[in-house]
Amino acid sequence: MCAKATMEEFEALLNESFELDTPDEGTVVKGKVIAIEAGQAIIDVGYKMEGRIDLKEFANPGEAPDVAVGDEVEVYLDRVENARGEAVISREKAKREAAWDRLEKAYAKEERVEGAIFGRVKGGFTVDLGGAVAFLPGSQVDVRPVRDAGPLMGLKQPFQILKMDRRRGNIVVSRRAILEESRAEQRAEIIGKLAEGQIVDGVVKNITEYGAFVDLGGVDGLLHVTDMAWRRVNHPSEILSIGETVKVQVVKINKETHRISLGMKQLQTDPWDVVERTYPLGSVHKGRVTNITDYGAFVELEAGVEGLVHVSEMSWTKKNVHPGKIVSTSQEVDVMVLEIDSAKRRVSLGLKQVMRNPWEVFAENNPPGTVIEGEVKNITEFGLFVGLEGDIDGMVHLSDLSWDQRGEDAIQNYRKGDVVKAAVSEVDVERERISLSIKALGDDTFTDAVDGVKRGSVITVSVSAIEDGGIEVEYNGAKSFIRRSDLARDRADQRPERFQVGDKVDVRVTNIDPKTRRLGLSIKAREIAEEKEAVEQYGSSDSGASLGDILGAALRGDRN
Repeated sequence: MCAKATMEEFEALLNESFELDTPDEGTVVKGKVIAIEAGQAIIDVGYKMEGRIDLKEFANPGEAPDVAVGDEVEVYLDRVENARGEAVISREKAKREAAWDRLEKAYAKEERVEGAIFGRVKGGFTVDLGGAVAFLPGSQVDVRPVRDAGPLMGLKQPFQILKMDRRRGNIVVSRRAILEESRAEQRAEIIGKLAEGQIVDGVVKNITEYGAFVDLGGVDGLLHVTDMAWRRVNHPSEILSIGETVKVQVVKINKETHRISLGMKQLQTDPWDVVERTYPLGSVHKGRVTNITDYGAFVELEAGVEGLVHVSEMSWTKKNVHPGKIVSTSQEVDVMVLEIDSAKRRVSLGLKQVMRNPWEVFAENNPPGTVIEGEVKNITEFGLFVGLEGDIDGMVHLSDLSWDQRGEDAIQNYRKGDVVKAAVSEVDVERERISLSIKALGDDTFTDAVDGVKRGSVITVSVSAIEDGGIEVEYNGAKSFIRRSDLARDRADQRPERFQVGDKVDVRVTNIDPKTRRLGLSIKAREIAEEKEAVEQYGSSDSGASLGDILGAALRGDRN
């Protein structure tokens, strides 16, 4: 029993000595280079263990191996013993473990780390951070896209760790963040020395459609296209070129965003200071069309002074035409100054005002009654439009087409393109309207026919037609219609058939309508009027005389 106990104690002590003396696999241990042969360094890691490491693991990217016999180095113990009885060790893994410890501390403190770009991969580059390999995205290399990264390869420089995951072995770094930070410090220093209104020299660095970026010695300022000149500038390249040195004024500085606005026109005299004196209202000037829009055309009177000719002020006659069909870009035109707003830097110009109003000219040359000739330009439901001199139109209303026909019927006699004669009735210059009359060129048969006829008078007409509803009669060529109810006082005699064509009949005029060109006639009204007149002259029904007695007396009086 004693011997057995002694053996168990010895075995336990032996195992304890192995655990104390033999390091754990997967840890970093110190070793000594005892030999270099066949491109490998033989390392004695103690504990009666040796291992081999390729010399390339002792070299930094782009450099020769830095190792010699007798050097003490840290290595990573993968396995205590391999098939050949040697320890499996790695210098790179040891460096990586040490590097990860160092980098995690730097990442936690948001400190910069030093590294060197040594390879190109999809989407970016690989960076050696002193034993750990990190990924540098292409967008994080510089503040601007880098076309050639050759000069940056192998160069030791600072980086900022953006993200790291030790379990997955991923590290993402940025060189751009370092540059932006340095640039921001530099910009802040330069901007601190600038003041609004200060005049400085700069170099044109880049040109865009909306302006140019000017380098003021380490910081860029934007020279907007509207601040390059008082005149309209379509594109900055018209007056600037890359690399050109220009004198500019600091217009505005944004201390928060570090943006600088520059101006060139501010160093020149503002032409708007004397616009009202140079271009008085009503004056006519020659200008150049610079831009055409849907609502008008811009005309440059001088460099920096542009006015708008609104579409309504372009032509007396072309009302619904695009400005581009009246003027063209770069065309020289005469314009009149209509309005000036110096506060808003606006000038309203007129193109048509330099020409006489064609309606005024027409009114002067064609007083009412003048006979004109023109082509029918358009036919509408209310009349004809006739083309006149000066590219204007006159209108013949339906009621002015014919004396004898209804307007709706008379207009059917005309076609677009017909040449017609008409008399000028009225010219309204302000409303730009000219009234014409075709019927004024002919005789008014109705007026001539009823000349001297008054309402209530008795006239003799001739029966021209007999219809169920009445009879058609004619008086001096003017036709009228007597309805059945007006054919007689007594209903029994209100029969159209008791008349014959050609009969002469006395009728009373009840109405004269020049618009419908009709006479209102009535036999019944004549009979009632005659009866009334007889009663007044020969007696009254109140005295007991009968109507027959009265009419008989009236007839006897007529015979005498």
